[in-house]
Order: sequence, then structure tokens, then C-alpha cells
Amino acid sequence: MTTPVTKLDHRYSGPDAAATSWAETRRVLAEAELFWLTTVRADGRPHVTPLVAVWLDDALHFCTGPTEQKASNLAANRHVILTTGCNGWQSGLDVVVEGDAVQVSDEARLRRLAGAWTTKWDGSWQFQVRGGSFQHMEGPAGPALVFAVAPAKVLAFAKGSPFSHTTHRFAATPGTAR
Repeated sequence: MTTPVTKLDHRYSGPDAAATSWAETRRVLAEAELFWLTTVRADGRPHVTPLVAVWLDDALHFCTGPTEQKASNLAANRHVILTTGCNGWQSGLDVVVEGDAVQVSDEARLRRLAGAWTTKWDGSWQFQVRGGSFQHMEGPAGPALVFAVAPAKVLAFAKGSPFSHTTHRFAATPGTAR
């Protein structure tokens, strides 16, 4: 991933605000425990659900069962938004990631991701890799499809004094729309 072009949006920022650095935004993405995933249903209506995700190899990764609504939505439309942050007004950083969800089936990459899930949640989320997907070691049976979202655009909203609105834009890669 290249370094994004980062700009402060003065229209929505305090007079003394500075742009949130990509390093700080990336730290929030790596440390966040919960994200809200927005997908698009076949009829165009949004579908929003909470989930856990892992930041690895310059992308957010999440998983879902093949019969879940989000999997059905992604089969027809890869465009997603992932959000994280806190619901307080005076402090924190809220982050919105826009991009396309691409299924990950390479077993070596899936093993690295399974390790990242285990490490991030102190063993609460453990997966085996089989057949190009995750398999739960405990809990629900069956496969979990894994998706990667490389950011096209990331918004960072710093709250408190001063408030700021930062946009991180990534250059399009050949064959992708950004």
C-alpha cells in the first residue's frame, strides 16, 4: 500500500485543527475491537452489522458464514464501508473505511490471518484453515468466508478540542475504481 494523500477538511474542522496522521488512523484500525460493516442488499437497501476485524497487510479483514446476509450481499456487490470509534462526543477518533471486499482463499494467508485473530483477542477467536476458508475451532460449525478490504478512502473524525475531519485517499491500482 502506498502512503495516502492526507487532507484536513477545513469546513468540518476547528480553526486550530490539524489533519490526523495516517499512522494514528492506522493505529486505531489495528487496535479497534469492534467494527460496523455496511453492505448493500440486492434491492439497494443498506445492511449494517457489527463484527470483529483484523488489520493486516494494509487491509481490514473480516469473516462471515456463507449463508449470512452480508455474504449474500457481497456476492452481488463488493462495495463496503467499515466504521469504528466510540460514541463519546468530547474525545476519541472515529474512522470510516471505504473499499471493496475481496474474498481471501489463499491458505498461507488465511493461516497468518487466523494467527492474527487468535493473538488480537487472546485466544477468544480461534480458527483452523481448511478448504480456502476459516473453520471455527469452537462454537458454530461450518466454514467462515474471509474478506479483505484494502482502503480506497479513509475518513478520520477527531473529537473534542479541536474537532477535525481528515480524508486519507489512496491511489487507484490498475483495474480498480477508487
